[in-house]
Parts: sequence; C-alpha cells; structure tokens
Amino acid sequence: MTIRTVLVTGATGKTGRRVAERLAARGLTVREGSRSGAVPFDWEAPEGWAAALRGADAAYVNYYPDLAAPGAVEAMAAFGAAAAREGVRRLTLLSGRGEPAAVAAEEALREAAGVEPTVVRGAFFAQNFTEGLLAEGVAAGELVFPAGDTPEPFVDVADLADVVVETLLSDAHAGLVHELTGPRALTFAEVAAELSRASGRPVTYTSVTAEAYAELLTGFGLPRPEAEWLADLFATLLDGHNAEPTDGVKRVLGREPRSFARFAAEG
Repeated sequence: MTIRTVLVTGATGKTGRRVAERLAARGLTVREGSRSGAVPFDWEAPEGWAAALRGADAAYVNYYPDLAAPGAVEAMAAFGAAAAREGVRRLTLLSGRGEPAAVAAEEALREAAGVEPTVVRGAFFAQNFTEGLLAEGVAAGELVFPAGDTPEPFVDVADLADVVVETLLSDAHAGLVHELTGPRALTFAEVAAELSRASGRPVTYTSVTAEAYAELLTGFGLPRPEAEWLADLFATLLDGHNAEPTDGVKRVLGREPRSFARFAAEG
C-alpha cells in the first residue's frame, strides 16, 4: 500500500508536531490537523472530521486529553466510522501504556474503522518535564508530582515519533500493539538529579498525594473535575505496574531507545 497523504491530529502537540515534521521530511503530504491550523480539527467538533480526513491515505490519531478520559470510547467509534467512510486505509493510534480504560477506546476504533489500526502505547513522556505540565516547575527548580519513589521507564517522544512514522508507512504493523519505553526505569528523584546535572541548576523532587496534586492543579486554573481526574490518572499509572522497560522501540526501529540522561543533556 502506497501512503502519500497523512492526516496528523494534534499536529501542534508534543507528538503530533514531531510526527508531522518527520513525514514531511520523507516527502509525504501532511495534513496538520489542529483547532487553529490550516486543516481545522477539533476532538470536540466531530462535524469537521470528515473534511480533515477526506483525501488522506492514513492518519495519526492522537486523542486529547487522553485515551482513558471520559468520552474517548465514543470519540474513537465516531472517528473510526468517519475514517472508514472517507476511505482512510491506515491508522496509527497513540495510547497510554498500562491504562485499562484506554483499551476500550482502542477497541472502539478497531471495530469502527474498517481497517486494523496500529496501537502505540507510550510510557510517561520525557518531554513532559520540558514542554508540558511540569516544565514551569522544573524551570523554577522544583518537581512536584504524586509518584512517590515508583520508577518509570520514561520514553523520549523523538523515539515515539520515529515509531509512529514507521507504522504509518509500512504494512508490517497493521493490527499490532507496540509498547514504547526508554531503556531504564528511573524514580522522579533520579529524574530531578539528571535534570540538575544537565542544566547545572538544582532541581528538587517533592512527592505529594493525588489529592494534594489536584489542589495544586486547581490553583493553576484547571477545573476541579479535570484536575482530580488527571491526578488520579497519574497516581494510577505510577503505582509500579509500568516500571518494567520494554523492547518496543528496538523491535520497530532496530535500535535502542534514547536514555533519559541523553534526553536531559541534548533535549
């Protein structure tokens, strides 16, 4: 199957931006879907999905805020049906590693799409410390999170984007699930130490309860229901069941994933 045109949803986000850049560098036509972009795409506005999908051979499906969030199952069923109607022949879905609620959304897309999607389940992103929710605190020298001393094999989003591109362009991954992690699990205290070494500025880690973290998020303006859901999700994911690294990156790309230390040093 020849893939020429790819819709990238969430094309301004951490993963979507990198996927779009890599596809464009390989000569594909990239439809960068976002709420304010040239290709309008909003998960809250399903009436616009057909226009974004029309003419695309493949799509990178990056659901916001998370595939385990309320409403994700219904959204995946509707998106899969829209993709089937528009004749999209290949789908790669970003999911979360160790998220039981996300599996139902994965299945909803699989059942509705008319094709066998590839599912890429990512560990906690290394870039969350520099681009996402935690970046401001890290820049100020304090990492506050409800993770205790649980280790996590953080995945570099650059590796994840490379895997996504490979799955979009190759027939070999249809219907498969790839779990992506970094090469070694680190605690958040060890992450703080790596960030301190790389930046030359001290970063300290403070562990808090999920309830305290939800209060912190509401203080930054996040609505309480969303803050509580997000804090509970983090606490659930970081209870130890995701601590073991996988060989997913190597199986797809034939190389080892980037370490967190390398990420911290090179960005």
